Formats: sequence, C-alpha cells, structure tokens
Amino acid sequence: MAMIGSRRRDNRRIDYWPSFVDALSTLLLVIIFLLSVFMLSQFFLSQEISGRDTLLSRLNSQIAELTELLALERADKRTLEEQIASLTDSLASSEDERGRLSGLLEERLGAGSSANETIQKLRDQVAGEKEVSQRALAQVELLNQQISALRRQLGALEAALEASEARDRESQSKIADLGKRLNVALAQRVQELARYRSDFFGRLREILSQRSDIRVVGDRFVFQSEVLFSSGSDEINPAGRTELNKLADALKELESDIPDEIAWVLRVDGHTDVRPLGAGGRFASNWELSAARAISVVQYLISRGVQPTHLVAAGFGEFQPLVKGNSDDAYAQNRRIELKLTER
Repeated sequence: MAMIGSRRRDNRRIDYWPSFVDALSTLLLVIIFLLSVFMLSQFFLSQEISGRDTLLSRLNSQIAELTELLALERADKRTLEEQIASLTDSLASSEDERGRLSGLLEERLGAGSSANETIQKLRDQVAGEKEVSQRALAQVELLNQQISALRRQLGALEAALEASEARDRESQSKIADLGKRLNVALAQRVQELARYRSDFFGRLREILSQRSDIRVVGDRFVFQSEVLFSSGSDEINPAGRTELNKLADALKELESDIPDEIAWVLRVDGHTDVRPLGAGGRFASNWELSAARAISVVQYLISRGVQPTHLVAAGFGEFQPLVKGNSDDAYAQNRRIELKLTER
C-alpha cells in the first residue's frame, strides 16, 4: 500500500522544462527576426543614403558648371548669383539634414524594441530628403533655361550692335564725303564771291575815282562822313545822294550778275571820332550817331531799288579808328562810312 501511494505521488509531478525550452526558442526566434528586420532596414537605408550622396555629388558638379557659365554671361548676373546662393543654401540644408538623420540612426540602433517605428520614421525623412533633391534639380533646370534665354538675348543684342556699328560706319563715311563736297562747294562760292567783289570794287573805282575823300582801305570802300552828312547829323546831304545814286546803280547791276545761290550782303559800317557829342543834341552818344548814319545809307539805297536782303547796317562809334592821334586830320579820317561786300 505504501509503495502504491509513493508511485501515485511521482506521477502527479509536472515537468516544466520542455515548455521553458519552447518559450526560449520562441523568444530567440523573435529576437532573430527583429534583428533581421533591423539589418535589412539598415541595408536599405544605407542604399538610400548612398544614392542620395551620388545625387548630391552630381548636383554639386552641375552647380560648379552653372557657376562657370554664369560668370561668362554679360547680363542679369546678380539675379543668377542670388539663385545659385539659394540653391547652395538648400543643398547645405540637405547636408545638415543628412547629418541629423545619421545621428538619429545611431541613437536608434540601441532601441531594438522600437526598430519598426524607427525605420518608418527614417523612411518618411528620406522621402522628404528626396523631395528636397527634386526641388534642387527643378531649380537647376530652371537656371539652365534662363541661361539659354540670356544667351539668345545676348546674341540678338550683339547682332543689333554689329548692325548699328555698320550703319554708323556707313553714316560716318557719308558725312565725311558730304563734308568734303560741302567744303569744295563753299570754296567755289568763296572764289565766286571774291571774283564778284573784285569786279564790284573795280566798277566803284571807275565811278568814284574823281573824289579824293572816297578811298579803298583793304577790302572796303571808305567814305568820309562829310561826303554824306553834315556835322552831328544823320541826314544825307544832296552831294551824298549823288554819290549814293552811283553806288545804288552798281549794286543793282551786281544783284543781276551774282547767282541767287551765293549769299552776299553789302555791310554799311558807321564810325565817328573820339570827341563826345555836345549836350542837348539829337543823339546821346557816338554809338547812336554812327548807327543812325549807317541806317540812313541803307534806307536810301533801298529807296533806290537795292534789295534789303543784300544790305546790313552796323554802328561802331569811336571804337574802331583808322588812325591814332588827336589832330584834325586824324579826326576827319576816323569819321567815315565803310562799305564791305561779304558773305551773309
């Protein structure tokens, strides 16, 4: 009976070892599975980071090329440099983000229990990094298009500049040719006027040769004031009218001889001596007297049929004397009316 009771107690003892072994095996399998998943995620993450490094290297190479090209462009340099700086900042931000991700990965390596969650977060961040890289590529493409447009604009501007320079050279050549032709024409006109002036003075010498108070000084005929005017007066006396009639006839003949394209005038200059006019007279100064006498001669010649467009009156007062000195003879020579045939 005692042996039977002992056997029954032995049969009721529970063997826990197999269950324990099964639990340990299951736990080990779970750990191995988690480590496998973690290693795989690390492998894929390394591949992603390596691909991103390659892409970033390519981007850096393209940026270097773009920088060299932009240095050659002649317009819109500042805008392009700002865009390159912005792109460089974006890439620098990408580098900073990669460093942050690497640090985060190292921190997560010790947290095996949350490996799946860490991998998911890293995947999201890598996706964001890819988006940044795509934006950088889009900016590079935009810069390429802008550079192409700038090159086309520079080409058009250079073509326009070359055409403008060609037109300018042609215009300069035409201007030089016209200048030469104009100089030749002016020289011919001057020669013609000189010939007519010589003929005119020759005629006046013949007409007025009998008077000693009318003489030639250089290229001018000089009338002493007493031939035409009384002392202090601007009214032409009868003897003066006779002489001016001869002058008017010569001028009218000259008008019919000289071609219309030659611009000429007979300048009538009034001069006085240095002595001031007496108080209470009609004229306040020698300026006024000399100008009034020149105008009287011009008006009389017009009344005799000379064209007004061929006459000029000027008053010089006492400031252009023929001779120096305070003698009566010097005064007499300096009181005069001068006639000069010249260009208009």
